[in-house]
Amino acid sequence: MRLLVLLTSASLLLYLSAASPIEKRAQCASQLSLAATIADRLVSYWYNPTLGYFNSGSLWTDANTYEDMNNLMLAAGTNTYYTLDENSQTGKDGQAASASTWASTINGSNDDSLWLVLTMWKIADYLTTRGKDATGYLNSATEIYNMIAAEWDTTNCGGGVWWSTAHTYKNAITNELFLLTSASGYLRTGEASYLANAQKEWTWLNQTGMRNSQGLYNDGLDLITCANNGQTTWTYNQGVIASGLAALSVATGDKSLLDIAEVTLDAAFSNLTQGGILKESCDDAAAGGSQCNHDQQLFKGLLMKHLQYYLDMANDPVRTAKYAPIIDAQASAVLHYGKNAANDIGSVWYAPDSGGSVWQPEASASGLAVIVAAAKYGTCL
Repeated sequence: MRLLVLLTSASLLLYLSAASPIEKRAQCASQLSLAATIADRLVSYWYNPTLGYFNSGSLWTDANTYEDMNNLMLAAGTNTYYTLDENSQTGKDGQAASASTWASTINGSNDDSLWLVLTMWKIADYLTTRGKDATGYLNSATEIYNMIAAEWDTTNCGGGVWWSTAHTYKNAITNELFLLTSASGYLRTGEASYLANAQKEWTWLNQTGMRNSQGLYNDGLDLITCANNGQTTWTYNQGVIASGLAALSVATGDKSLLDIAEVTLDAAFSNLTQGGILKESCDDAAAGGSQCNHDQQLFKGLLMKHLQYYLDMANDPVRTAKYAPIIDAQASAVLHYGKNAANDIGSVWYAPDSGGSVWQPEASASGLAVIVAAAKYGTCL
């Protein structure tokens, strides 16, 4: 496999100008204000500036939180959270663009790595709109992507990227992210290797059976039988496949991929909700019920963020109108059911008075992603 090349300053403009067009829509000021309130609380209460991490966070959850904050700054035209891009440990590593540093930091977690690729690109997008040099972040994205592209394997179950370098599992999210980053990389650079990887990934993923009879993606494959393992249909799996297929649709002109994506999106909002509001399988507002762990608290927001990305790339008013009421419903639940007086967002959205919620930075980042999506695609009140 030919590795993708790093950028020089001279090639930076071409790299960014090749990115896919995103639908231009007015942003709702009141939703952006609410998003800023949530983000401010995340930074002031949960972020540890000495360590450069969010308290109780992890590499991939922090990366998604930085992505959310850059989405907010891009939407609002502000620079409020730029210091995180510069001074967080993830931001510093991004600027350095050292393959050895990233290999040590990632420590074999292939799925975590691909979230970082998305974050590096988002920071680069923000910096470019502000006339700043984004070369380090773009090169970091390439370094990380190349590591994961090398993890493609055909000897077990015919293809796919391994979940980790331990080579013990092939799952949905890692391969959905590889589809998304490959197709998006092609849209950004025009580099044929990205498109070839995206097409190879979708050809394999589409025949694995990881999408069940409901239209939902289960967690992964049984490596012995290479069949769907029947494990949890997490919400985020249903969003990332949609954004990945939308990116591939833009790259190839194949609009049928959008219809395939919506089979899964529609299944998610039909089967993974209570009263129309997303409910993770680990969410339980009943006394003594289950609670989602730190990773799982982020999942619902990831579905909504990637629904936003799906609509960006689908760029279709009919599809936007279809999902706008769903976005409105989640945003209303986050505001009225999920938010406390301190402006934290709890892990449970579907139950009044934050019933059964866990209060952690991942849950707030999840809520932040919803409000940012609603600012663009929801009803402005």
